[in-house]
Amino acid sequence: MNGTRCIIRSCNRNTVEVEIAVGAHTGEIHLVPRIPLQPSDTTFQRRLLPLKGCFAMTINKAQRQTLHSIGLDLQQPVFCHGMLYVALSRSGKRDNVAYLDSPQSSITRNVVYKEML
Repeated sequence: MNGTRCIIRSCNRNTVEVEIAVGAHTGEIHLVPRIPLQPSDTTFQRRLLPLKGCFAMTINKAQRQTLHSIGLDLQQPVFCHGMLYVALSRSGKRDNVAYLDSPQSSITRNVVYKEML
């Protein structure tokens, strides 16, 4: 189904074995087959895997990188001095930052230790 998040377990010649990561079917293992694709104006045919790759990284790993768009999971407070700043400064534009906030509050606390300043 479109939008299903999976973890790739193995890649074979004509299939990819995936484990569903979220939702009602979490933990189920499925095989995703290659799908034939043939444009209407040619006799040329390709067989494609209907997958779109993505990745995640920690705030520490994102240091010294510039990313086009970022998403932050702020459901738990940022736990170290300056980490919120580092996370927010990875993208050059404010519009390219999306975040998931805690359902309990709309404020994420940035921890700053005055001893370090």
